[in-house]
Amino acid sequence: MTGQRADARRNYSRILAVAEAEVAQHGAAASLEQVARTAGVGSATVRRHFPTRQALLEAVFRTRIQALCERADELSRAEDSRAALLEWLHGLLAYAVGARGLADALTFEPPTDAPGQPSCGAVIEDAATPLLRRALRDGSVRPGTTFHDLLTLAVGIALATEHHTEPSVQAGRLFALAVEGLSPSPPSP
Repeated sequence: MTGQRADARRNYSRILAVAEAEVAQHGAAASLEQVARTAGVGSATVRRHFPTRQALLEAVFRTRIQALCERADELSRAEDSRAALLEWLHGLLAYAVGARGLADALTFEPPTDAPGQPSCGAVIEDAATPLLRRALRDGSVRPGTTFHDLLTLAVGIALATEHHTEPSVQAGRLFALAVEGLSPSPPSP
């Protein structure tokens, strides 16, 4: 956005603020035309700033994604690599459940990087991969586990629970089930 005229920067900021509210209310299906009307700009102006729905969703979630990246960096120094990875993954799931449309934004394949900015999925992958590599190296995660496996797990749980009465409760339950497996714990000696 550097080098843009002041009115273009104002339009971008206004469109993004309206889009955040629309996505919070309607999820990834938020109407780009409604965003334009509410922001007081034409559809062409919205599309000039955000050429695709995915580009708009990426911009809406960029701040939340940055917080996840910062948390991954903090957790990279934790002693227990498995616990650190699971804590981060649970945080990703909590964001995806709490932020309507985020899970949808993360399902787009391949990542659609905006000019000058990597996609949310690529940013998350860069941040979380060191956590996963460390857990793999320590033998605390099943060999062959990929970042995309973990992302698919979190996104799948978020999408499957988004219409539940208490999506975060159900998502947490399913996450625990996925992590612990179906078998009951062996009895304590």
